[in-house]
Parts: sequence; C-alpha cells; structure tokens
Amino acid sequence: MRFRRGLDLVAAYVRSAPGTYVWLLVLFVSTVALHRMTPHIEHQFLRQRSTNIHELSNNPVRVLVASAMWIESGHWLPYVVLYTVFHAQAERWLGTLRWLLVCVAAHLLATLISEGALLWAIRRGVAPESAVNTLDVGVSYALAGVVGVLTYRIAPPWRYAYAAAVLVFYGVPLVAGRTFTDLGHFTAVLIGLGCYPLVRGRGKAWNPKETLAAARR
Repeated sequence: MRFRRGLDLVAAYVRSAPGTYVWLLVLFVSTVALHRMTPHIEHQFLRQRSTNIHELSNNPVRVLVASAMWIESGHWLPYVVLYTVFHAQAERWLGTLRWLLVCVAAHLLATLISEGALLWAIRRGVAPESAVNTLDVGVSYALAGVVGVLTYRIAPPWRYAYAAAVLVFYGVPLVAGRTFTDLGHFTAVLIGLGCYPLVRGRGKAWNPKETLAAARR
C-alpha cells in the first residue's frame, strides 16, 4: 500500500512538471544512443551538434536546438537529480511556458556571449584558431539560468544567502579558469536573475523558517 502511494506521489510530481521530464526522457534516449557509438564517431557526431563558432556560423538554429538534447559526459542519472531539484521546481512554480522562456533565454544568450568572447580571443591571438571547432554541447547553461531565477522563489533574507552562494559557485570557476564555458555559466546565472519580470504574480515566496516550524509541530 505504501509502495503504491509512493508511486502515485512520484507520478503526480512528474505530471506537475511535464517539460522537465520530457526533456529528461529525450536526454535518456540520446545518452543511450551515444553509448552505442565508438569514441571517434561519438566525437564527430557531437561536434556537428556543437554550438562552436564554426557550426554557429553555418547552422545557428539547428545547433542551438540540437546542442540542448545531448549530454557530453554520457552520464544521465546525475541530471535526473539536478532536473528534479531545480528544473521541476521552477516549472511547477512558473508554469511550463515561463520556465521554458528562462531556459531558452539562458541557453541562447549565454551561448552567443561565451562564443563571442571566444571569437574575440581567437582574433587577438589569445586562443588558438582551432578553438572555432571546440566541442560545446549540453544543458548546463539552461540549468544555470534556472538556478538563478529560483532566487526569487525564496523569501528574504534566505534569498540573499542563496543568491550569494550561487554567484560564488559559478563565479569562482570563472575567476580561476576563465574559460568560455565558465563565462557562459556565469552569464546564464545573471540571465536567470534578470528574468524577474517572469516571476511576478507567481505566488508567495517559500520561507524555509515556516517550513521548519511546520515540521516541528
């Protein structure tokens, strides 16, 4: 009985965030497909779907969409956790359309800004010419944008602690590594923070103090 009740709760949760779990299903299928390829074919396959400078110059729309359907690491299970903790929460709160707008804005703008910075570095001799074909696929920019917008889901003063932790988490790699992907992730977080107009009227912010008090009763 408890097992059946647990399954019903899981099913209800999945139905409450359809976009998140359809996306996860697509990623599962694409990950299985990658595992069936040889390393050489996998690399060539992903490079054709990469949002690198070469592909963006020739097939911008195709690669911007396709790159969000693959996981370069080939590890799907960690994304189940990340999507459930962040994407599902954001979709349930904002609604599927607004959540999707945040994802698209973060993925699109962070990609263009980071690749633009890489192009600038190539033209000034800071990065090698071969960097135009750098492999760049994945869903991390959209995830970072959602992590950023969830700041507004939390009531003050907890909101400020969360925002500070997020900025440190994404900011430290940018300062230490200064790669174009580090720039993309940090930019995506800022884009998520800039999506405040989309969160207006989405209900009362979550207060951790109230949740803890209710749990103690």
